[in-house]
Amino acid sequence: MELAYYSDYAVRLVNTEQPERGGDSLTSVEAVRELFGAAQQAARRATESDVTRLRTVRARLRAIFEAAHAGDEVLAVDLLNALMMEFPVSPQISGHEHRDDDGRPKWHMHIADHAANATAGFTATACMGLAFHLTELGVDRLGICEAAPCRNVYLDTSTNRSRRYCSDRCATRANVAAYRARKRLESERTARTGRTAETAQDATPATER
Repeated sequence: MELAYYSDYAVRLVNTEQPERGGDSLTSVEAVRELFGAAQQAARRATESDVTRLRTVRARLRAIFEAAHAGDEVLAVDLLNALMMEFPVSPQISGHEHRDDDGRPKWHMHIADHAANATAGFTATACMGLAFHLTELGVDRLGICEAAPCRNVYLDTSTNRSRRYCSDRCATRANVAAYRARKRLESERTARTGRTAETAQDATPATER
């Protein structure tokens, strides 16, 4: 099963909202269909009702990332389990899409789409991918970008569990902000030191100068 691909469903859905900026790109059927990416056949079933349904799922998925980010592994798992019970999957073995050099099928696990609507199919896929990612790599691999005001979620696949930002852009922005903050602090310290020296010099008796 392509874990990175399926777990990315959850990331794509959660990141359609920018809570700190008041942004939301999940506003139409077209936006719902874009979430499916290459799975266009499943996207064709999307209707206006899926906009509202997926927004509800989005809030629940974000809660999972927030719990993981806060270090509450049990809550994160409980929230994900609740979603998976509500949106179960139907796994099946597939191989007709991939062949090896001898033309034989490359058998792999695939999530069959027998859901009643687009939201159910998308959510089941997202949750299963997230569950595999969580169990294989750890709950602490579910992160929320630390570059304020961004609150995008991400899946940490780094070798040393060091990822803190959702993108290179946010990482650069955070580093620049930290650099400017350090420079500002250094300038303030220099200014204070200079004022202290001037005060001390003014306080020295004229006979000692």
